[in-house]
Amino acid sequence: MLDQPAFAISAALAAGDLTARTLMQATLQRVAARNPNLNAIVSLRDPEALMAEALRADATERKGWLHGMPLAVKDLSNVAGLPTTMGSPAFKDRISPTSDIMIQRMQDAGAIIIGKTNTPEFGLGSHTFNPVFGATQNAIMAGCTAGGSSGGAAVALAAGMVAVADGSDMMGSLRNPAGWNGVYGMRPTWGRVPSEPVGDMMLHPLSTGGPMARHPRDLALLLDTMAGPDPRQPFGLDHMPLAQHLGADLSGRRIGWLGDWDGAYPMEDGVLDHCAGQVRRFENMGCAVEAVPAPFSADRMWESWTVLRSFAVAASLGPLYDQPATRKALKDTAIWEIERGRSYSAAKVQRASLIRSDWFRTAARAFDTYDALVLPTAQCWPFPIDWAYPEVLDGQAMDSYHRWMEVVVPASLIGLPAVAVPLPLSKGRPIGLQLMGRSRDDLGLLQLAQGWQVLNAA
Repeated sequence: MLDQPAFAISAALAAGDLTARTLMQATLQRVAARNPNLNAIVSLRDPEALMAEALRADATERKGWLHGMPLAVKDLSNVAGLPTTMGSPAFKDRISPTSDIMIQRMQDAGAIIIGKTNTPEFGLGSHTFNPVFGATQNAIMAGCTAGGSSGGAAVALAAGMVAVADGSDMMGSLRNPAGWNGVYGMRPTWGRVPSEPVGDMMLHPLSTGGPMARHPRDLALLLDTMAGPDPRQPFGLDHMPLAQHLGADLSGRRIGWLGDWDGAYPMEDGVLDHCAGQVRRFENMGCAVEAVPAPFSADRMWESWTVLRSFAVAASLGPLYDQPATRKALKDTAIWEIERGRSYSAAKVQRASLIRSDWFRTAARAFDTYDALVLPTAQCWPFPIDWAYPEVLDGQAMDSYHRWMEVVVPASLIGLPAVAVPLPLSKGRPIGLQLMGRSRDDLGLLQLAQGWQVLNAA
């Protein structure tokens, strides 16, 4: 039951073949059996309260497709009455008074929130560990990182503790952990899923919320629940339901394989060969697959990304830095980002924005030819859990805690939709492909992901 796709569990609940009570009981048993080793779910609610909520769900009219289904929310998002620690000692005792809009929409569709999923401190870094809850272990490779920052969500999915999960993605946080734990993760077009109407809403469009799942149809269903504009915020996209349109003839769709971006992205041995071999399998769906040269300067993208990222982190975490009591709770990488972001002149930020605009225009032209551009979800295999991050990759020293994840920047920098699809293991090691699409073509990517699921299930 727990390892079924979410849409199948939802259908069983709707038909009366399964009760929310039975589902919750099985979920709590699975969490008790697997979570102590994996450490994916944190701040788990009282089991008796959860069972009582499940009984109420059985006794009331269905709210939506998530009615009676247990979910755990990434510990960067607020759920009314639950802690939102963000993995930081500064917030370890904070209880959220309200739910964020994306989470409230899932609750309005009937989800029962059982707790939170683990994340790196403030979501910084693609390795899920923090001083409040510790590290989350990879669901496939024991003793290795789960990735991040939605690492707890990916592992909870892979271990069957939840059927779908929310996450967020600034620098691959929905894609890297999906690839490393054998599930699907989607970064929607920026603006499709609203954030919160707080603080600055104009200058920092880098991160977005999005869904994770074990099946592309579940990705689409959860995205349909999360998406849609918030009238209190600018830049929101209108959204028409996508889940009912996943079945499509993929013949003739063109896939551009970008590999290592003409050598710009160092790759651990075996990653590129495995991904290059797997991307060719889209030809079995009738797609045309071809290697394409790098369409834009990786150095220029990295310059733009690091300036705009640090500028955004300095804005969000700056108030904590300014208070001596909370500054000492910040990890070194957060302080580095804040101080770096505050050092930039307006002219430097403007130059970064111009580079970003140039890349968007270039990508738009590329999508006149290709339906998807494809890269690996990471530049290395999952690394040991006791590392902070890989300091050397393919003989090259990494000059920051996130340089080894540069491969996710092309989509993140310009807000493109991207879907991570899982690959068969290579010598027991997991990784995925990230499919990038034209801005707003979330449906086209979900259709390709659905085709990939059907191909691999055959």
